[in-house]
Amino acid sequence: MASRALVLGGGGITGAAWEVGLIAGLAARGVDLTAADLVLGTSAGALAGAQVTSGLPLAELYQAQCAPSEVTVTAAMGRALMFRYGLAVFAPGSAARARKRLGRLARASPPLAEAERRAVIGAWLPSHEWPAQRLLITAVDADTGECGTFDSSSGVSLIEAVSASSAVPGVWPPVRLNGRRWMDGGMRSAANADLAAGSERVVVLAPIWKGLRVMPGALVQCQDLVRGGSAVVLVAPDAESAAAMGRNVLDSAGRPAAARAGYAQAEAARPDVAALWSGERRPEALRPEC
Repeated sequence: MASRALVLGGGGITGAAWEVGLIAGLAARGVDLTAADLVLGTSAGALAGAQVTSGLPLAELYQAQCAPSEVTVTAAMGRALMFRYGLAVFAPGSAARARKRLGRLARASPPLAEAERRAVIGAWLPSHEWPAQRLLITAVDADTGECGTFDSSSGVSLIEAVSASSAVPGVWPPVRLNGRRWMDGGMRSAANADLAAGSERVVVLAPIWKGLRVMPGALVQCQDLVRGGSAVVLVAPDAESAAAMGRNVLDSAGRPAAARAGYAQAEAARPDVAALWSGERRPEALRPEC
């Protein structure tokens, strides 16, 4: 059983920058979340997780988020695509059926050479090797709707795993790994915090903390973790961070503002996170400030 787990949820490119900024801000205030026994990343959280476990000093990672990126992404989820998401999620049926519908949407995504997508992800990763500590990355099978996880023993590269976990249906096509097509892990849950069950202490950073019908939200999953015996702190963007992340979380131009907002939010988040991380007390799952 992992004694401490760090869960990094999805939330686009700016969400990943917010997570890195928050982690760096906490470290600057004496709380090192990268010492976790398990780091669980979904979508944007997979990118952030690979970055903060790379071994590069957090201060340098933070500065990299604040600087203009040599690789730019200006994708967006328009109204038509959001309408199709709504049809997939709110149509009758189970969560598994909803994920299959999202899988059909993913398979109809605009074509993009996998090498091109991997190049973008690779440019944002300080290291292309799996870290020594356990990093678990989620993805969803675009054909079956089944959730899967990747780690250093899965036989795929770190770049491939992060690419699969962040393959937003309708924006980027699924990634082929081990003979299967994988899409964004956030199609099961934006945080997938329940996969940290069994950990004694869990810190969840959730750019998107609310659920969507068959996609359980981070708050609900954190409450389930508490009932299972874990001590949990959930941190979501405050008003300033939400504004900094912007309406289009897939625009890399928003990275600097999101990272700075996360770094600043660490000041308010520190007391609860530090108390849990050090084992001083066992707070309940906190309702995020939004």
